[in-house]
Amino acid sequence: MSATVVIGDADLTFGDVVAVARDGARVELSAAALTALADGRAVVDRLAAAPTPAYGISTGFGALATRHIDPELRAQLQRSLIRSHAAGMGPLVEPEVIRALTLMRLKTLATGHTGVRPVVAETMAALLNAGIVPAVREYGSPSFGAGREIALARSSAIARSIAFSSVAWTSSVRMLTRSTPPAVGPFRSSSLHGTRAHR
Repeated sequence: MSATVVIGDADLTFGDVVAVARDGARVELSAAALTALADGRAVVDRLAAAPTPAYGISTGFGALATRHIDPELRAQLQRSLIRSHAAGMGPLVEPEVIRALTLMRLKTLATGHTGVRPVVAETMAALLNAGIVPAVREYGSPSFGAGREIALARSSAIARSIAFSSVAWTSSVRMLTRSTPPAVGPFRSSSLHGTRAHR
């Protein structure tokens, strides 16, 4: 196994991606990344509590952008968004490709600019370190547009494995995770997680 890859201020190198995707290198979040995540989340929490509408936080998406979403329904909205975008078909994507995608999404989240809670990034790192690979199909829904549907479907399938029940691979064994896998730990969806975890 290769050395640990630390997610922080430094850019990911090609070698970092290969080490995690193919060689099973461990992933850790730096202290700076965790601070950035907490700071970014604080901004989202302020927007969620404010009377002024904030897109995707206190409102719906797309045609529902002007519709206010009650606080008690926002977690459900985020879960529904992930489920609707995780539709896919065709053969399963190779595990090393999904590990690489998960790592790169984790790097984006760790900037703190997405507003997700630190636990989202920590759970993604734990997923990689536990050797659990979400089962992701090759093709997404064509309703999202050429090219874009593949990226959205794959990212959403990864988010689905973090947020709730999904199908995943561990080593060469396929399994159904009825909740977040024990090796990863518990997770609860919150405002903006569906919006940012898959985009």
